[in-house]
Amino acid sequence: MTAPTINGTRYPQPIEDLLPAARALDLPDGEVFPSRNRLMREFRIGAPKAGELLALLKTTPAAPPADTTEPATPDPAPEPAAPEPAPPVVPDPTPAPEITPPTPLAEVAPVSRPDTPPAPARSAVVWPVVLLALPAFVAIWSGWVGLGGLTGFGIVHPLPGIWDSFSINSAITLPIGVETYGAYALYVWLSGRVPERARRFAKWSALGSLAIGALGQVAYHLLEAAGVTSAPWWITTAVACLPVAVLGMGAALAHLVRTHD
Repeated sequence: MTAPTINGTRYPQPIEDLLPAARALDLPDGEVFPSRNRLMREFRIGAPKAGELLALLKTTPAAPPADTTEPATPDPAPEPAAPEPAPPVVPDPTPAPEITPPTPLAEVAPVSRPDTPPAPARSAVVWPVVLLALPAFVAIWSGWVGLGGLTGFGIVHPLPGIWDSFSINSAITLPIGVETYGAYALYVWLSGRVPERARRFAKWSALGSLAIGALGQVAYHLLEAAGVTSAPWWITTAVACLPVAVLGMGAALAHLVRTHD
């Protein structure tokens, strides 16, 4: 229900009629003109009309106060004016709020879904490695066993009193220990699936094991070519320490592989 305006009617008022009422509004301290929202609320007018009324308040000077002194001769009473016809009922000119259409979502590129999944990449074959390892195994085995014979390794009976006929050449511990550890440490280093400390230890121990294996082959062939039947003491000392060194490095690497630090 629309509230009455300044002259008691519910119909829109001209700006000229609203201007005096707007000047008569009580304003808070420090304000010179009423706000547009207050004009809209007080006179039930829309935002455009309230803005126009506020502009007139700021540009049109206020009328001087009327003289309240009684005139010497009273004016004759004016004839009553004929009543104005009631204006037709019109809707409130307050414009309806604008509805902003929703912002369309960004177009997402469709994800391509192939009908069939891609075939898994084929892994490299390993049988050429076995073919390459066979001659190397023969040469390395014979070299280490021969060097073991020159440094005191030979036939031993590991089970005396239990199995006297059982014997073994202790020289085979050299190729089994040194070369097997070198291959295992190389695998751990290049696998990339172990902690960093284990990978670093495997790297340097694998390189050291391969270097010692090469030096052992060189030493055996030089001694054999020179006709030496017994290796010098320093070669014998180094070769005798190899099984103990391989055991220590293998145990350390197995421990590091199982750590999570």
